[in-house]
Amino acid sequence: MSKLKPAVNSADHHQGNVNASVVLVEYGDLQCPYCGRAHPLIKRLLKEKGNDFHFVFRNFPLQEIHPYAYAAAMSAEAAGKQGKYWEMHDLIFEHQKMLDSNFLSSLARRIGLDMAIFASDSESEELQAKVDGDFESGIRSGVNGTPTFFINGSLMLTYDETYESLRDAILFESTVKQH
Repeated sequence: MSKLKPAVNSADHHQGNVNASVVLVEYGDLQCPYCGRAHPLIKRLLKEKGNDFHFVFRNFPLQEIHPYAYAAAMSAEAAGKQGKYWEMHDLIFEHQKMLDSNFLSSLARRIGLDMAIFASDSESEELQAKVDGDFESGIRSGVNGTPTFFINGSLMLTYDETYESLRDAILFESTVKQH
């Protein structure tokens, strides 16, 4: 079974309870329609069970089939430099059919980013290294499509695009941890 490499660390974007016994990691592509369908499921899980798990998102832009995936990942990372990663991440998913460079800039304006800093950061080598590093860690972890989920470092095999599959995997993992 595939294992997460590297383990969750301070470079990751995360939500939920950092001390939870269950860590759900998604390798996702911000332009992928399947990731777009998973997004509201994750949001619901965070709302309903955010104390029970820790959610991490890692970039896995599939540039060959999603031409704006890399730019979207860079835009979210650039927003993160101004403390608004999750706002940008969520807006991109909510409007993923409208993605292009101009639209990504309009989202940055909408959430109140300093546009000069955003423009510079969204082209920076530092953030390219972050996105590329996420992608490479996905390859090392056995990811070959999006979304791919890991629970407590192990590949999740039960995701069937439903809320219940995610919820049940988290419940199962938290039950296993308690025994």
